[in-house]
Amino acid sequence: MFAAFDLYGIGHTGALVCLAAISILMILRCRKGADSGHAKSALSLLTFCCFAAYPINQAAWESTGGAITLDAVIPLHLCDIAAFLCGFALITRNPFLCELSYFWGLAGTLQGLLTPNLPYDFPHPVFFSFFLQHGVVVVTALLLPLGLGWRPRHGAWIKAFGWLLGYAAVAFLTNLTLGTNFGFLMHKPNEASLLDMMPAWPFYILLMICIAGLMFFLLGLPFRKPEQK
Repeated sequence: MFAAFDLYGIGHTGALVCLAAISILMILRCRKGADSGHAKSALSLLTFCCFAAYPINQAAWESTGGAITLDAVIPLHLCDIAAFLCGFALITRNPFLCELSYFWGLAGTLQGLLTPNLPYDFPHPVFFSFFLQHGVVVVTALLLPLGLGWRPRHGAWIKAFGWLLGYAAVAFLTNLTLGTNFGFLMHKPNEASLLDMMPAWPFYILLMICIAGLMFFLLGLPFRKPEQK
């Protein structure tokens, strides 16, 4: 019998420490030389994990033997999309994909790591698949600017935020049609999260949008050139 997830318990804290260590090691390795054999191997593995995270997560949920909901089957959670975006960003280094990976990863997916909507603790397969899927996004979001020298274009935070609002609109319409809860736009997560500190639906959605906009702005500040101030 697997234990229920313990927020900031040994399993949660250990997973965060491991992901932080992986991020630091990959950043240092790429800064020494992104064209080296070790760096290329690490980037290839990270890219593979970005694409493999969703099917691995599906297999983990199926292993529970419980009913599989549409929320779990359709890859329309923000972190599902972000993992695929990160994979393509690492392959192509496309500026637009890198910008979405950076802003969505650190403003959105990072919050999922800090307050996971997760019913099972270590060592359940769902525990590993959750931190794999969310972890690769955050590692990529940190690696792009700190290890690979990528920089967002002027006004990138506004465009990334606009695409986030577009995602929210699609997710909301999907929720109304299918009775799902993508983006937690219909109700708060079942597990403890930062949303518990916010007002009831639908007011917490407006607050989420405001906080996201502020975070996107702050994440763009380190890359502003003096003439842009």
